[in-house]
Amino acid sequence: MKKENPHVLLLSIPGLRQEDLPRMPALRAIADGGVCLPLAPGLPAITCPVQATLTTGVPPAIHGIAANGLFDRATGHLEMWISPDSVHWAPRLWDLLKAARPHLRTAAWFALQSKHATADLVCMPAPKHNPDGSETMWCHTRPEPLYESLRAKLGDFPLHKFWGPIAGIESSRWIAQSFLEASRDAPPHFAYVYLPHLDYAAQRTGPDSPPAHSACGELDAEIAKLLEGFAGIVGRDNLVVLVVGEYRIRPVSHTLFPNRMLREAGLLAVVDTPAGELLDMQASQAWALADHQLSHVYLHDSSDQPLVARIAGLFRGREGVARVLTGDDLVTAGLTPSVPPSRDSRCGDLVIESTLDSWQSYFYWLDDAQAPAFARTIDIHRKPGYDPLELHIDRAKLPAISIPLDTSLVKGSHGAIDPSHPHETIFIASQPGLATGPLEMHDIAGIVQRLFGT
Repeated sequence: MKKENPHVLLLSIPGLRQEDLPRMPALRAIADGGVCLPLAPGLPAITCPVQATLTTGVPPAIHGIAANGLFDRATGHLEMWISPDSVHWAPRLWDLLKAARPHLRTAAWFALQSKHATADLVCMPAPKHNPDGSETMWCHTRPEPLYESLRAKLGDFPLHKFWGPIAGIESSRWIAQSFLEASRDAPPHFAYVYLPHLDYAAQRTGPDSPPAHSACGELDAEIAKLLEGFAGIVGRDNLVVLVVGEYRIRPVSHTLFPNRMLREAGLLAVVDTPAGELLDMQASQAWALADHQLSHVYLHDSSDQPLVARIAGLFRGREGVARVLTGDDLVTAGLTPSVPPSRDSRCGDLVIESTLDSWQSYFYWLDDAQAPAFARTIDIHRKPGYDPLELHIDRAKLPAISIPLDTSLVKGSHGAIDPSHPHETIFIASQPGLATGPLEMHDIAGIVQRLFGT
């Protein structure tokens, strides 16, 4: 007998492509029995903005997440990756469902920027930083004691397998297993579960490399166990499975260095320190938050339209640059509600979009001898941008861990939109007729809400 409300399991999978399904029999079976539709992630097609759009049903201009880093113009502070749920300006699915149906139980499992989310079950990495400089692995959970019980059964979350040179299936396996453990006593009616495994090999060695193809099978095996386990808890007839590909990873062979270009133009300032050169955002007329295949360029004075035009001219026509978005282009792209971007807007004064075969590095030094110490470490919080080189390791320096500065090592990236193929990933549902395509990422929240009659 069906329960009054379904149990909807939403799997969020970066890097998932239509052509991967033959290597993923568990997902293929869901698609064959339900529906598989083309899905457009929108701009930028990168983790935090896509997850925000997916879970709010509105674009970055409304939910406020325009990049993986959040730059506060008022304070001049840049925060990379670690953010509370409250940074979103729009309610997320767990808020929307609870407001309409207070008895519904929800889960936000490893959603980025979800600390202190209102979902009944929450889990995300939150290592404890000790006074002696050491770090204790921990996860933020709701309810708060939950992580203690999860680690007693499964061991600590393998953070070193979640990101970095040895990232692998162990992190996605722990995420799936821990979700099942947390769901046994009172399973959520709606659960968002992030499974990152396809991200790693596709960026390291390319999306069509043997390791990337093997990753599809590895993740699919864990998905099969997750679906079987959750169906055993809630009943197969009560379970609706939704699968969202967050974006498509493409092969890249070129690197763009927007901060070096701004520095060579005399617009970016650095500070010499014993630990190398540091970017001086306050003293710079302009600097770039490089994020996969896009950069947000922030001006010290957003009202300086001649400088906007000058910088746009600096980038247009350069190798690796597909578009330079300024003014109304930013509004049309859904990145900011008005131009120039307001004091509250996190969107840059310009956005540089790469060609499909190019990615953008945050590097701002002109000589590797002047690179800051953190450049050669796994340090996702201090780097003013995303660094896929953290997926690599300088094996010549083992056993010491040293991240290389050779940007040619990166073989896959994402974020830019192919105008001829914007629906670059897929949406899968186990229930036929749930939607017709092609779909936009902001459509998914409405599909979830309709399943609950809200």
